[in-house]
Amino acid sequence: MSGTINPFGNDIIKVETEWCGRTLSLEVGRVGFRTSASVIVRYGETVVLGTAMVGNKPISGMDYFPLSIDYEEKMYAAGKISGSRFIKREGRPSDDAILIGRLIDRPIRPLFPKGYRQEVQGVASVLSMDPAFRPDMVAMVAMSTALMLSGAPFDGPVAGLRIGIKDGKPTAFMSAEELDESILDLVVAGKAGAIMMVEAGANEATEAQVVEALRFAEEALLPAIKLQEELVKKVGVTPREYELLLPDEDIQKTVDEWVDGKLGENIRKPYPERNDLLSSLRADFHEAFKEKLGEEEYRELRQEHDEAFTHALHKDVRKGIVQDSKRPDGRELDEIRPLSSEIGLLPRAHGSSLFTRGMTQAMNIVTLAPLSYVQLVDTMEKEGERRYLHHYNAPGYTVGEVKRLGSPGRREIGHGYLAERALSAVLPSEAEFPYTIRSVTEIMSQNGSTSMAATCSSCMALMDAGVPLKAPVSGIAMGLMMDGDTPYVLSDIADAEDFAGDMDFKVTGTSKGITALQMDMKVHGLPVDVLAEALEKGRVGRAKILEHMLSVIDAPKGELSPFAPRVESISINPDKIREVIGKGGETIQKITAETGTEIDIKDDGTVMIASPDKAKINAAVQWIQSITEDPEVGKIYVDRPVVSVMDFGAFVQIMPGKDGLVHISELSEDRVEKTSDVVKEGDKVTVKLVAIDDRGRLQLSMKAAARELNK
Repeated sequence: MSGTINPFGNDIIKVETEWCGRTLSLEVGRVGFRTSASVIVRYGETVVLGTAMVGNKPISGMDYFPLSIDYEEKMYAAGKISGSRFIKREGRPSDDAILIGRLIDRPIRPLFPKGYRQEVQGVASVLSMDPAFRPDMVAMVAMSTALMLSGAPFDGPVAGLRIGIKDGKPTAFMSAEELDESILDLVVAGKAGAIMMVEAGANEATEAQVVEALRFAEEALLPAIKLQEELVKKVGVTPREYELLLPDEDIQKTVDEWVDGKLGENIRKPYPERNDLLSSLRADFHEAFKEKLGEEEYRELRQEHDEAFTHALHKDVRKGIVQDSKRPDGRELDEIRPLSSEIGLLPRAHGSSLFTRGMTQAMNIVTLAPLSYVQLVDTMEKEGERRYLHHYNAPGYTVGEVKRLGSPGRREIGHGYLAERALSAVLPSEAEFPYTIRSVTEIMSQNGSTSMAATCSSCMALMDAGVPLKAPVSGIAMGLMMDGDTPYVLSDIADAEDFAGDMDFKVTGTSKGITALQMDMKVHGLPVDVLAEALEKGRVGRAKILEHMLSVIDAPKGELSPFAPRVESISINPDKIREVIGKGGETIQKITAETGTEIDIKDDGTVMIASPDKAKINAAVQWIQSITEDPEVGKIYVDRPVVSVMDFGAFVQIMPGKDGLVHISELSEDRVEKTSDVVKEGDKVTVKLVAIDDRGRLQLSMKAAARELNK
């Protein structure tokens, strides 16, 4: 086979190394000639194309770094053709793809310099997927490598690992099935010697198990990091020229002088008093500098002054914590904001709660439905069902802004997934609680840690709905300020500490252990010891919040809302499913229409019957059982229809599709001359099944039934 010709005459460069039991290879020069950089990464049979595009000029007037990272699932990578009957190409990204894109973005974003405003777009496209492990961490390596090769001021490389516990030990690149059985599913991303990002779902894992996995990851990441450095050296990357859009040093100095004496203790007040003071101070600031510089000049320099003012506020927050051990609202470092909660607010909801922590407030609504309402999942990696869904909404009014309402963004999807993951470990099994569960968090007010408020409010709403959770779950967001090598760990961070701090570490769990983690860094990584301290202080904080929650509702309610559907499960012989469904669905449609129920039948013969009315469920159960049960010799069948009358007797239907003969001699104790003298077609009669002959024919007797009933 002939090789690929590079149109620029460049060599195809490839490097490889052993990484966690397989060969990892990085290759440049084969594809993507017009990108800023492109790389093909192979690991096992997984192949990922990473591309980077870097803008030539900074975008003025922008107060954030315009970085976008996208993860592209290609169905062909798994040998699948998916979609509707009419559309077979990939459409909008799945929630999984969005979440993996965020996962890759989070360790990369902090490694660009502050003030960098050139557009950067990274795309990781999965071209081939090895089913032995998930491809997301290979995609992270591809994205980091592409950015390293682009010449952008990216202080990488980074690599990521997905780690589970196998035979009691941390293990990387486990299969999806193995991860489902593992007590821990942990993603760790980092640089050499420093962890940048952590995310996990867990089944009440201990802090010690998480720390052990983090230490394992620190070492296990190194081969992938060193291989990227080797490739960059071989390629000979030329750094790009760039400029940083930061406030002018003279402007920053002037602003610092203006705020001197106005911050510190003067604004170290509980929320919302602090916010009111800051709003007033910011207004005075703009008015003072407009008067000093003149309206026209200040209009041109307003953004720089605004950024300088914000920077001064962040320095003040850090100074208060490092020097005085006091937080922006006056709290101690380990102090949690005031808590209040309610349940049962919404009369027609199946379960509801309102959780308030300081100025952060979340209302949660739980809806129960039959299992027929599960969400079908069809992605590159898996096909299946989701019976528990958590959706998170945070409109503009929650931060005091005018914003267009629209479909959920990446942040909303990510926060909802974190809260969903936090509670998944404690949900009852489908057999214990045969319901589809939808939990919706409506954020009412934001001031930090809304995903943790979503977790707490969701837990209480589920308990209010009567969902038999294995254990209640609480959540807390931990923060960090680094002063040199000295860490200052903060419990329950609010917005000001999140914006000014170096870490946002969210931890959820029960009284026994952790159920979910999410950590993002704003500095260039942290040692494991600092994270271990944050985990331990988080455990103490979670316990305090859980104590508050249990004072409001200490156990799931013993019964469901009167407006929630009741679901009853029965088992039938799988061979009888066809009879229950009927020709073209005729029978089951008749049952659901006449009983007012919803019926779901699984291939194993499990039948779920749902209705808010228990009597309707009972009627459907009896109907289905009458179809599926086998005729029983000696059993009396009451009020069964006569389907035909013959000279020699009458045929009676004892159950749908099963007729038997009452011989003329078995119609009555008295002698009967004509069958029609005793019964007519359509009459309801009571019969006893006296025998089934070797041809399966049913022999019935009205005489024997009457004799037995009159004993």
